[in-house]
Amino acid sequence: MADADYDVLILGAGSGGYACALRAAQLGLTVGLVEKGKVGGTCLHVGCIPTKALLHAAEVADSARDSEQFGVRATLEGIDMAGVNSYKDGVVSRLFKGLTGLVKSRGITVIEGEGRLTGPKQVTVDGRTYSGRSVVLASGSHSRSLPGLEVDGERVLTSEHALRLDRVPRSVVVLGGGVIGCEFASVWRSFGAEVTIVEALPRLVAAEDEASSKALERAFRKRGIVFRTGTRFESVERTDDGVAVTVEGGDRIEAELMLVAVGRGPVTDGLGYDEQGITLDRGFVVTDERCRTNVEGVYAVGDIVPGLQLAHRGFQQGIFVAEDIAGLDPRPVDETAIPRVTYSHPELASVGLDERTAAEKYGADGIESVTYDLGGNGKSQILKTQGFVKLVRRTDGPVVGIHLVGDRVGELVGEAQLIYGWEGYPEDVAPLVHAHPTQNEALGEAHLALAGKPLHAHS
Repeated sequence: MADADYDVLILGAGSGGYACALRAAQLGLTVGLVEKGKVGGTCLHVGCIPTKALLHAAEVADSARDSEQFGVRATLEGIDMAGVNSYKDGVVSRLFKGLTGLVKSRGITVIEGEGRLTGPKQVTVDGRTYSGRSVVLASGSHSRSLPGLEVDGERVLTSEHALRLDRVPRSVVVLGGGVIGCEFASVWRSFGAEVTIVEALPRLVAAEDEASSKALERAFRKRGIVFRTGTRFESVERTDDGVAVTVEGGDRIEAELMLVAVGRGPVTDGLGYDEQGITLDRGFVVTDERCRTNVEGVYAVGDIVPGLQLAHRGFQQGIFVAEDIAGLDPRPVDETAIPRVTYSHPELASVGLDERTAAEKYGADGIESVTYDLGGNGKSQILKTQGFVKLVRRTDGPVVGIHLVGDRVGELVGEAQLIYGWEGYPEDVAPLVHAHPTQNEALGEAHLALAGKPLHAHS
């Protein structure tokens, strides 16, 4: 006999879980939310929010260091990591307080403890069993390592350890040139560390359009960030004052620390998913486009579902599932329409298909692309940032990919997502008025160029 029964029982209170809980409660459903840590999960406590706070502190450091080019005489006396961490933790604390208040105000029951699926619609937490008319699996992800690579939390770190560092390392080897690796490399370089990235794939942030990757590599090279792409890691050993990293070919790279940023794995092991017949693929929960597992009444959202491991993806999936359970027949989340941002200096942002994928899908003659350089954008000149807006469209059809490079371009991806999501034609976007001077104008200019009437762009 279950101790409590809910319309919706959610295992995990990260972005996907708590969004599902909030929306379900809003729709009048009773909700049980199981969480062994803190409501908010990885994103709020050891992911998106604290890393972006570090990145903003890094931007402030760069602004102080480079202030003279703006006619302001300032000096950078150093990085006070205690102060940086206090600022970072303050942001997290305020958001956590707001979120817990919101959860409480919606009448959601938070069940603290480690939950395990013990029946098709049952979760057991510390010996007590709870049931739900529908169950939502949202157990999140963890930092991966490589076979044989031991993370000790002292000299070989994950991103969670890196967020708690009380000092700026003298030098760091970053293993992995994806989003997490590039963001930490950017922070540490701004703080004054020597940084080397080791990436097995041929380019940094390889999931992005090749032009975006190359632009980031040029910018990192200019900033003095060393990167070794197409290079496999072999081993790491402790030295008297740090680590020595050996890569293929026998080269040794010495540094104070190594960050392991080789991706995130799903948290599904030991949670009873297997025993209850949930179909898994390499630890990920297999679902259909409506986030339904193969077991009736059991859904899965967020990082445990194959695809982009992004907080806003899980968030939107959580809302979708709540509405689906409530019988509203919502539209499934379009995976290709999910915005992607790398918050390095400079930033990369994108939505839709890159040029190579678009050409594979529609044929090389079936697409057109245009690149608008931010050199022609007034606000970008004011900010002294370089980059571009790249558009990919189907020939005489809608825009199918938007790619942005430059400081703060992550703030532009909302409009880009609307253009892609509503299958906008360049001719539809070109007449829209963009405020001047903003970086947002660059999106307008790129669409003008693709519509055949470039102004500041070269035809």
